Amino acid sequence: MMMLKKASGKTRTIEIARDFSEFPAGRFHEDGEWSGAAFRDLLVEALRSGDRVEVVFDGVVAGVASSFLDEAFGGLVRECHIEKALLDERLHLRTGDPGLEDFVALAKRHIEEAHRATAG
Repeated sequence: MMMLKKASGKTRTIEIARDFSEFPAGRFHEDGEWSGAAFRDLLVEALRSGDRVEVVFDGVVAGVASSFLDEAFGGLVRECHIEKALLDERLHLRTGDPGLEDFVALAKRHIEEAHRATAG
């Protein structure tokens, strides 16, 4: 189980398009620097700080592949062993773009599916 600092009360915002890539793609590190695994590393660093982490999907061009979302978000549970309850408390995903709402929902679904797969 990954040890995280107690919640600090501050919020750290990560805008995928601004802080990572407008074109996130791939699952694994070997798929390139904009892969889901690379984005997960960024998320883990932010969560370790103790801050609440808000991920903004706005500005991502052409959506986000399911494999990227699974590795980045489901991988927090599966690979990093972060409890879903902690993610529910500290990780907030959002978009103001109606065209990206399905990707936010899919990222949340990957967290839930990883939780169910590792819980039993």
